[in-house]
Amino acid sequence: MELYYAAACQTDMPNPARRQDMAKNTARALEMLEHAVVGYRPFHDVKLVVFPEFSLSAPVYPTAEELLEKLAVEVPNEHTDAIAKKARELGVYVQTGSQLEVDPRWPDTVFNTTCLIGPEGLLAKYRKVNPWIPWEVHASPHDIDGYPDDPLPVTDTEIGKLAVATCYDWLFPEVLRELALKGAEVLIRISAYMDPWGATKPTDWWTVVNRCRALENTAFVVAANQGASLANYAPFSWPGGSMLVDYDGRVLAEAPPGPGERIVVGPIALGTLRAERRRRVGHSMLAHLRTELYPRQHAPVYPGARSARERDVETQERLIAETKGELGL
Repeated sequence: MELYYAAACQTDMPNPARRQDMAKNTARALEMLEHAVVGYRPFHDVKLVVFPEFSLSAPVYPTAEELLEKLAVEVPNEHTDAIAKKARELGVYVQTGSQLEVDPRWPDTVFNTTCLIGPEGLLAKYRKVNPWIPWEVHASPHDIDGYPDDPLPVTDTEIGKLAVATCYDWLFPEVLRELALKGAEVLIRISAYMDPWGATKPTDWWTVVNRCRALENTAFVVAANQGASLANYAPFSWPGGSMLVDYDGRVLAEAPPGPGERIVVGPIALGTLRAERRRRVGHSMLAHLRTELYPRQHAPVYPGARSARERDVETQERLIAETKGELGL
């Protein structure tokens, strides 16, 4: 498919406090999915719809044990099944908002998980590899000894090679570089990015990072951010600013800064991207890499392999302090 459109669906919903409360958020996501595809049908052929981090459930408790008890669910589940049914009906690909996941293989561990779902069903599952520590107490695949799955999957679809990374992951260029080196053409960002690091100067991190990751990896970026009000998602307010960016860092479409629901639609010129990747000699950053110069980046830094009982804010603050000391910071 040479050209299609993607929609970033920015949400403003209360956080579920119990598993049974998640149904309301799923129902609203299904409504927005319908709006994005059917509502824009006379104007745009929307084939990819992206929702923000935590739009299905958020880490509203300070310990992993509480998350396991009250919110974590296995994936797939009734929520992903409902989204898969709608994706099949509409013939689209959906990057779901994330939810808190428990896997029977590691029953004392919580992941922050998003799913790529297509007309044929669930295609890939991504677990956030850089939780926003110290506040986020869910685990990373990095923390599991002998983790058997691909922590950074790239999925080949009829609308291109798609890959997702979640919110804070995008502050680590290595994550997106790895996805691009594995062939990703559309980099999807699901985020719950709070003020003041939003879409307005002087700390417009959201905009700067989205544009930079696009141009340095010669890839499209589809970025859906939380548009939640302070009342819905305390203790932070949320800047929205969901956007689409092309492979040269040009913003193709964006929501205005500030809370509230938005659907932002823009083009993914897949054929042009592929032609530019083949054509360019200069500014072909993926082909210019000298990775052997960076051995320090392969050495362990932040510790992994901890039990759920050690996943709390106090422990993570201590581990961060110890790691900074080892780095001489």
